[in-house]
Amino acid sequence: MSASKFDVAGIGNAIVDVIARCDDAFLSNNGMEKGFMQLVTASQADDIYAAMGPAQEQSGGSAANTCAGIASFGGTCAFIGRVATDQFGKVFAHDITSIGVAYDTVPSDAGLPTARCLILVTPDGERTMNTFLGASTELGPEDVDGDIIAAARITYLEGYLFDRPEAKAAFHEAARLARAAGRKVALSLSDAFCVDRHRSDFLELVRGGVDILFANETEITSLYELNSFEEAAGAVRAEAEIAALTRSEQGSVVISGNETHEVPPDSVDRVVDATGAGDLYAAGFLTGLTRSLPLETCGRLGSLAAAEVISHVGARPEKDLQKLVEDSQILAR
Repeated sequence: MSASKFDVAGIGNAIVDVIARCDDAFLSNNGMEKGFMQLVTASQADDIYAAMGPAQEQSGGSAANTCAGIASFGGTCAFIGRVATDQFGKVFAHDITSIGVAYDTVPSDAGLPTARCLILVTPDGERTMNTFLGASTELGPEDVDGDIIAAARITYLEGYLFDRPEAKAAFHEAARLARAAGRKVALSLSDAFCVDRHRSDFLELVRGGVDILFANETEITSLYELNSFEEAAGAVRAEAEIAALTRSEQGSVVISGNETHEVPPDSVDRVVDATGAGDLYAAGFLTGLTRSLPLETCGRLGSLAAAEVISHVGARPEKDLQKLVEDSQILAR
């Protein structure tokens, strides 16, 4: 196996997050239910964007957030996700590369516009999201760069992207290329509704091509259609080389073979916004794995990153995660 250029190659939805503040009246006047996410059409997204006040625009999406976290830890990362040749496509590409993530997916000049999530934050900190998935859903096997996959220690797949047949084919192609290069494959189940829609396909992928599985308590019990976390943990133990299972305020459980590591959560003064907690947990955990750290330490790095991101609005770390690791002395334990 050749030396790796990247610690992780992430594959997922390429979405531009557009974040603006508003009052409750703006939400009601535009038919939005406070605190919820709704899918919108391209024209609806255009109308909301035009009506929003001054906004911050940055690259987003679950796997892209994980890549951003890995870069903040000082890791090397590449991202594969589809955008269009439009304004938002340029924003996505510029932003994700500016934080140190390699991004070379060729933008599409036909089909749907670039995906965006229009996020409105009210004075009480609640986030109301309007998501247009656009070009991100059109990712297919042709977008999977074999050279990038072969050059990455771990290929990380985002479950949110799994809805279309083309995306499923892209995941299987990426897993095949990673295995052929002697690399590892990680999968995030992303959302319990994704699991309900694609249970058999997810199970096929886990059993046939995934080495590292990320899931929360709801997702893992849904995957195996079991009533308790303990039962689901026992089921995944027999199928995944490593399973990192998050349990919110109870921390996480890391399973590998006969090993079980219960990892406490990092303390946080106040949970401001839970968006991105799972993405950043994966960033910390994968950072640890690529440095060949013990599994419990990997989980502690995940807890540290998750605690940082839930302490403020937004799904990206605001503090230097590498500096937080140094200050926490996790690696000295």
